[in-house]
Amino acid sequence: MENISELLSELADYISRHQLPSGAIPWYDEGITDPWDHVECAIALDLTGRFDRAVMAYQWMKNKQNPDGSWYSGYVDDKPKDLTRDTNHSTYIATGVWYHYLVTKDESFLREMWPSVQAAIDFALGLQQPGGEILWACNGGKGTWPGAIYAASTCVWQSVRSALKIAKKLGVRRPEWEIASGRLLDAMRERRECFDKYGEDRQGFATNWYYPVLTGVVHGEEAHKVIVDKWHDFVVEDWGCKCVTGTPWVTVAETSELVMSLYRIGDRDRGSRLMNWMLRLKDHDGGFETGVKLPDQMIWPEEKNTWTSAGVIMAISAWAKVEGLTIEGLHVP
Repeated sequence: MENISELLSELADYISRHQLPSGAIPWYDEGITDPWDHVECAIALDLTGRFDRAVMAYQWMKNKQNPDGSWYSGYVDDKPKDLTRDTNHSTYIATGVWYHYLVTKDESFLREMWPSVQAAIDFALGLQQPGGEILWACNGGKGTWPGAIYAASTCVWQSVRSALKIAKKLGVRRPEWEIASGRLLDAMRERRECFDKYGEDRQGFATNWYYPVLTGVVHGEEAHKVIVDKWHDFVVEDWGCKCVTGTPWVTVAETSELVMSLYRIGDRDRGSRLMNWMLRLKDHDGGFETGVKLPDQMIWPEEKNTWTSAGVIMAISAWAKVEGLTIEGLHVP
């Protein structure tokens, strides 16, 4: 691998250059800011020691939160663009805020952000169904989306668990969150059919494959089996992870998340191989290409997303933690 410290600095600088004065981190210049990828970038900024910029990002979240605890799914120049209120997008703030605390140990930040975290979790759990699943979103003024999405739900569960850790640190009891997270976990493990109303599994998204491992919904031998069973469906040798099984498109973000999933279960060999393949898609300006279409090796799309660079930072962090490495400029919680 090339100089990892230098690479991390370039990636963090790439994200920082795109952050707006308001704190928002769009996908690219004049692009959309969505709450989930915005928080992903904030986590990457914390991991690389850009704590002030991460705080700016969370302040933006605080300022843009809707009265019901949600955020809109997309903003351009700080103005709402997509009025969908996504439960996964909205709850991810809890995971980001907890990461910031783990890296900085700043309890005053936890207290400042707690009202936003609490409202976000309450918004999502307000859409939990009798079977335990949580509806994906409120669709503008048209009511709720009539179904739950499996990959998004694994992330919601992780975020609720992060919110519970924040609550415990602050001495706050939210037993109803414990019950709700247990019901959601049981639905994801025992009633998968609750999440396939619109055929997400049949569409072959990679996130449905590895997100249960990445978030801890499945673990141990079951997690290893999940990865091995579909490895050849999603992984292209010498390139990385496809976004969807039916398309010859390998993406850096999905590959980064798969790397993190592999390190989570201790599969260091596969994780390191994937990361070495992925690093070849770094561009000259410090960012990473979004993906490559195979077999013609065509870079697509032309835009390089900030959240792709954030994913690479997080993958390197996971690698360093498992290998027990101390890397200059990297702050591993």
